Amino acid sequence: MRPIRLPEPPSGFSGLPEIFDAGGVYGAIKRAIIIGNGFAGSENQSIGLVRALGLGLSRHHSFYRVTRPRGGINEWLHWVPVSLHKKLDYVMKRIIGYQVMVNGQKVMPLFSQTTGLSDVLEADANHIAKMARETFDKDGPLLVVASGRDTISVSSSIKRLAPENVFVVQIQHPRSHLNRFDLVITPRHDYYPLTPHAQEQIPWFLCRWITPREPPGRNVVLTVGALHQVDSAALRSAASAWHDELAPLPKPLLVVNVGGPTSNCPYGADLAMQLATMLRNILWSCGSIRISFSRRTPEKVSNILVREFSGNQKVYIWDGEDRNPHMGHLAWADAFVITADSVSMLSEACSTGKPVYVIGAERCTWKFADFQKSLQERGVARPFTGKEDISESWSYSPLNDTTEAANCVNMALAQRGWSIHR
Repeated sequence: MRPIRLPEPPSGFSGLPEIFDAGGVYGAIKRAIIIGNGFAGSENQSIGLVRALGLGLSRHHSFYRVTRPRGGINEWLHWVPVSLHKKLDYVMKRIIGYQVMVNGQKVMPLFSQTTGLSDVLEADANHIAKMARETFDKDGPLLVVASGRDTISVSSSIKRLAPENVFVVQIQHPRSHLNRFDLVITPRHDYYPLTPHAQEQIPWFLCRWITPREPPGRNVVLTVGALHQVDSAALRSAASAWHDELAPLPKPLLVVNVGGPTSNCPYGADLAMQLATMLRNILWSCGSIRISFSRRTPEKVSNILVREFSGNQKVYIWDGEDRNPHMGHLAWADAFVITADSVSMLSEACSTGKPVYVIGAERCTWKFADFQKSLQERGVARPFTGKEDISESWSYSPLNDTTEAANCVNMALAQRGWSIHR
């Protein structure tokens, strides 16, 4: 057999050629693809993880999206697999939004405040896998980060089509076939169905349909809450960007974030009235209050709070018209009151180390009740009673899920002989 002759190292070089170093060209991940589903709560988790890994969102990193048709009868088809949903939509001749072509790929509109990118490519597993294989020798492995139910089929297909060229991270539990991904990152409360308390609540004839049915495997990373983009750098940037508007406000500043009811955390006008009463009761201890609503907040809820506080000089209510103050609120608030329905908003606030009060936790059921319980047991959140003195602060060890998840990704990459290029 003819011996293989290795290339001579350049002058002045000592040690192994770069291709044999850990983190060399064949083992250094210098690029990432994020696959989103059009929902900020899911996409922010993927973006936050990529940020925590030090890759950032530059021209070397692409954002793809799996989108469902919206509007009309489509709202009743959200349970249908996305590929079938698109075919049904095509047949029904319901074309929503706009699509243009960029380099042969369909591009869809994107809210710039969600990702900071202007163009989003339509997710195509075959295209991404082919790109990963063809560019591997030149650019090294490809990191794929996806979040949300509709992204599962795409990310798992990429892994199947290019197993030696990609490292696929799926955020949020895919419910089945965990071996289709290199790593799954999901909150602990997703495994609530396996607890004895949950088992008592499940009728025997539904047991086989409730997932997950097995304890987490070696490729599963458990978090307390949701991943997000709120880190020290982001808070410093937001503090600077919002300094002129928020710094002069009388202290303490209480930020109230109102989400929207869900099947497992239901509420309506009754909770809005309760919240209004409680806020009036603690108003004396606040220098100022700022209230924000999410896109999920029902009008009947927001209207009550607007009516109750629109004439109060201490209270400002964001109307959704100007730039979103959410990051500024996280940076400048002294305390938070948050409705129990939003895992994302609670996870972000609990990462700041500032007092977090929750309203409506007693209305949550199933795994969301387990999430609320875990926050209170860790001391990162307390029930809002309307008897608090907001000027009295308290501390805890902030949630650090995103950084801890990034560390787990780094360890999993190292086991494969790969690393993030710094």
